[in-house]
Amino acid sequence: MLIVAVIVVTVAVGVSLGVWATGGGGDDGAPVVSAQGQPSQRASTCPSADGASKTTPPKPSSSYPLSTTPRTIPAVRQHTPARGPGWKPAKGLRVVVSDRELADEGRLVAGELGLAYGGEKDEVCPGDVRLALNDDEGADPESYSMTVRGGRVTISGPAEAGVFYGTRTLKQEVHGGGTAPEGVVRDEPAKPVRGFMLDIARKNFTADWIEDRVRELGDLKFNQLGLHFSDDQGFRIESDSHPEIVSREHLTKAQVKKIVDLAASRHITVVPEIDSPGHLGAVIDAHPDLQLRNARGVPTRGAIDISDPKSGQIVDDLLNEYADLFPGAPWHLGGDEYQALTVSDPQASYPQLAGAATRAYGSGATVADLTTGWLNDRADTVRAHDKTPRAWNDGFFRDTSVQPDKDIQVAYWTGKEIGARQPLEYLRAGRKIVNYNDEFLYYVLGEPQTFVYPTGQRIYEQWTPLVVRGTQPVPAKYNDQILGGSFAVWCDLANSQTQEQVAAGIRMPLRATVQKLWDPGTPELSWTEFRALADRLG
Repeated sequence: MLIVAVIVVTVAVGVSLGVWATGGGGDDGAPVVSAQGQPSQRASTCPSADGASKTTPPKPSSSYPLSTTPRTIPAVRQHTPARGPGWKPAKGLRVVVSDRELADEGRLVAGELGLAYGGEKDEVCPGDVRLALNDDEGADPESYSMTVRGGRVTISGPAEAGVFYGTRTLKQEVHGGGTAPEGVVRDEPAKPVRGFMLDIARKNFTADWIEDRVRELGDLKFNQLGLHFSDDQGFRIESDSHPEIVSREHLTKAQVKKIVDLAASRHITVVPEIDSPGHLGAVIDAHPDLQLRNARGVPTRGAIDISDPKSGQIVDDLLNEYADLFPGAPWHLGGDEYQALTVSDPQASYPQLAGAATRAYGSGATVADLTTGWLNDRADTVRAHDKTPRAWNDGFFRDTSVQPDKDIQVAYWTGKEIGARQPLEYLRAGRKIVNYNDEFLYYVLGEPQTFVYPTGQRIYEQWTPLVVRGTQPVPAKYNDQILGGSFAVWCDLANSQTQEQVAAGIRMPLRATVQKLWDPGTPELSWTEFRALADRLG
């Protein structure tokens, strides 16, 4: 009978270096004992396929060179090297978990690496990959440690997300026949928001294509996928409350649920966006009576008349309808480019809006006040579903008597709009920002106006989360208010590229973006080395 000893090895900082299993006696010739210090009498259930249970695990030896830091995207932030053979997947090895909450992560990585999934186990066998939750309550829930020692791998973290990211690191390490190097990885992201936003309103992307991006994002440790699904050109998700507004080409709710569930399995939150009160052309096409018109009766493209109570009702209907379909907390309300505020005198051009403003907020209230009130009302709607509202920076206006609610995050994308406000105005007011800087992070199909397709190299070498607008960073003291960033695909000229061309075009920019969100410091690899690594990892 094979007797298994489990001895936890701990470094000075208190992080487990993994577990050892030996047959017969201990390394020092002492009898094998249990974790409680008593001789173990329990028979091992270690797998015997291909003789896996008969193989004595390799032991660290001075004959092995000191291991080198693994090369992954994003790069791990700390690796303590050690001498030993490392680990690589082989037939007959298995993945086990210490907690049933990790079953999904365990099954996923087992399938990816061609290993057996052994379920929830206390024992440790030769060659095991063990996933575990630890009790480090103060740690970042997305942090993890990975120990490769004695022919085994232990990945642990304070929450499932961190353990999942550890499995992504392992997957990259052994890609293409590679070996996970001996030693300990300690890793965590610099920013809690690592996003990719996709405009599916102007261009219909298939569900399969979006699912492929979810898998790609998950392997790269992104954690948010934004879906901009309502705009002037289309409304792309099935609706029960207002089926009349839905475009012919659209995603069914069943398809969206599948995408959301797949994303959740990769610890990615799907962030929906129904932009208002501008960019509502698809809704207005079915409800022309709600379109905003100026004093001369000329319709304003994409703009809904926010002085009409029916306008707020239809948007709230949609926000309420989709709240359960998107169970994550973040919700993007849009708020940008309301055309009523791009004219020289909004009060004169749109007297119905001016009148509604004074009725709601008193003498002297402006169209900007009314528009801010609209944003706050929509924030109230999603907040009732425990959502955290987000809006584009040009949906916040200077010198209004009505102030945007404090909890509305600023999605800062540009400084080109009329009356542009610097990021510092929002930061000094204590607001939190998600960085969508259009100078680096906007992939706009057809390159209209002054847009050019962003390159991964430029992001990798010049951008950090502190570079919110243009090319200059904001002071580092505001770092904690910048939650992270999001790379964005906009489909202004939808037929300029196919889905496949978009996927190829954003491949390196996505990798560069997540590298700088995971660790904003100067990367160790040159751009040429980083690109070669991306090519090797596939």
